[in-house]
Formats: sequence, structure tokens, C-alpha cells
Amino acid sequence: MKRLVIKIGSNILTSQDEGLDLTRIKSICDDISKVQDFGYSVAVVSSGAIAAGMKKLGLTEKPRDIMLKQAAAAVGQSSLMWAYEKCFSAHDRKVAQLLLTSDDFSDRKRYINSRNTISTLLSYGIIPVINENDTVATDELKFGDNDYLAALVASLIEAERLIILSDVDGLFSDDPGINPDARLVGQVVEVTPELESIAHGTRTRVGTGGMYSKLLAAKKAMNNGITVNIINGRKTGLLLQLIKGATLGTEFRAKESRLTSKKGWIALGSRAKGSIYLDKGAAGALLKGGKSLLSSGIISVSGDFDSGDVVYCIDPEENRIAKGISNYSSDEIQKVKGKKSAEIEGILGYRYSDEVIHRDNLVLL
Repeated sequence: MKRLVIKIGSNILTSQDEGLDLTRIKSICDDISKVQDFGYSVAVVSSGAIAAGMKKLGLTEKPRDIMLKQAAAAVGQSSLMWAYEKCFSAHDRKVAQLLLTSDDFSDRKRYINSRNTISTLLSYGIIPVINENDTVATDELKFGDNDYLAALVASLIEAERLIILSDVDGLFSDDPGINPDARLVGQVVEVTPELESIAHGTRTRVGTGGMYSKLLAAKKAMNNGITVNIINGRKTGLLLQLIKGATLGTEFRAKESRLTSKKGWIALGSRAKGSIYLDKGAAGALLKGGKSLLSSGIISVSGDFDSGDVVYCIDPEENRIAKGISNYSSDEIQKVKGKKSAEIEGILGYRYSDEVIHRDNLVLL
């Protein structure tokens, strides 16, 4: 079955007093059930735990203190899942809870385990409800917002489409709350700096991401061959209309080529442990020649990493041009940088590979 990821933000799920809006959640669950009847497997990435916890704890503004955030998430997550379970049960649908951290994506084994778990749930017709594990995540390990998490999940399970439910109709040419002449951008084939400047980062009382975070998430997903739609999550029935082919909101058209599962992990899920700085010739070989990275084109290295870790490749203009799995540690690369592959064994006393990063383990950025 075709796979969809539907991301639902806190602003869609909460009422004005910042508790969960059960009427809205029921409406969304009704729509998702109809989408399933239309022949799709659906994974849901849902915010709302902290907002639900705020209501229980009597908080009127989103807490800034990390420990209070974690407490609110712990209190609210059960309420959030209860709401989904109650609303989906009316359609004889079962749900499962998955709480993820960035470590579940950056670690290759945990990444594969997460993918296998979600795929198994989908094969049984169960709807995974996925959220960041706010109760244990610290600022340096957080995704930042669930828009980014949704893009990662879409890549993880190789979904064909990511649908982001927003509190507005889509991406506009300007802030429609300020400029009455702002127009809806119906289709995007490339996320340009101009578009990014339009989608100014915003925050709400209960959410973490604005249109800017949605734009960046869409950019990551579409570059991995996933179509992204931003539609109004407050309007009933739009999900099924979109699936049936209606033109709604803003659509970000997927690139024609999709990364392999491994390269998708390198590009989106992995966390780089360091950087390798290249000369002009090596940078050109990666970007235009489709070549692997050899030691002869390396100028310097930064960071402390081991063989098998993911690193960035930096061109002479300090641009991150690629990301890949290094066959050698940072200490080993320091010793062989600028040397030919045939010299590696003589310098180190061994040779894992002729390439520092093989093309099959490298993704252009």
C-alpha cells in the first residue's frame, strides 16, 4: 500500500484555553480513516503532548525551562494518546505510540529498528502516532520541531507523500495577517532563498515551528523524492480531497530521484562527527565527476571521529558540499591527507580502502 505521513501541529489540536480540542481531533481522525479506506497506510506525527500537559499543570504559557517542558510532556502524552485511541476506535482503527529522539535516527542500528517497527505496524493496519520523546530529549539532542521529525519519518518509511496540517491555507507570498494582498503559493518546484525569506520563522504559544520550519522540512523531503503538501488542518474533509487529486494549499513537488535507504539516512538522519576539507580538484570530482573522495584531495580535517562515522565534506569556499561515511578516523586522515591511495598502507601500516569516502556512502548537499 502507498504510504503517507501526516503531521499535525499543536495549534491544530488545542483549543483556545490550550487544552486538547477533542472535537478537532475527532474530525481529523475521521478524515484519516477515510484516507485509509482509500487504500493508504498512514503514519501520524503529532505534537500536542506539552500543550496537553500545560492544561493539566495550570500553565498559561509554554514553559522555557527544559525540566518543566519534560514534565508537561510526560503529563500530557497519555492524554494525547487517549484522545487518538478514543477517536480512531470509532472507526475500528488501532493506534500505537512511538516516542523518538534524534539518537534514534543518527544511530544506524536504531534507525533500522525504528523503520522495521513502523513498517510492521503499518502492515497490520495500525496507525503509528509518533512524537518526539520530550521527556528525555535535551536541547542539543532535539529535532527542533515536529515538522523536521515528520520529514525524517517520511524518509525513514519511504513514504510517497508528507502532508502537513497547518493553521493557515499554505505558504503565502507575504504574511496574510498583515498584507491583505498576499497570495497563496500553489506549487513549489525548488525552495529558493527568496522563499525562505518569505517564510519568516515564527513561534506560537503552544507550538515550536512556524511556516519557516515547514518550508525547511519540505525542502528536505522533496529532495528525497517525497511530495509535500501544506494544507489547512482546521478545515474538515481536505485530506481526502487532496488524496483524490484536488488542488489545495501549497504543494512541493518531489525531485524525480529518490535516495536509497542508506543514503537517505546519511543525508537526513545521521549526525556528522567532523569535517574533511577538500582542495578544488577533489571538490569538483565529487560535485561534477561523481567520484569517491581520495586522500590526495584532502587539505585538513576537523573533529574527532572514528572509521564508520559520518562527516561533512567542505570545499575551499567553506561550503558543505557532501556528507558521507568515512573509512578512516580523523587521526588516520591527518596522516594520509594529500597522499596518494597507494601510499596509505606504507604510512599507516594497513589500508582499509583506497577511498576515504566511497561514492556509494556519500550524498551531495
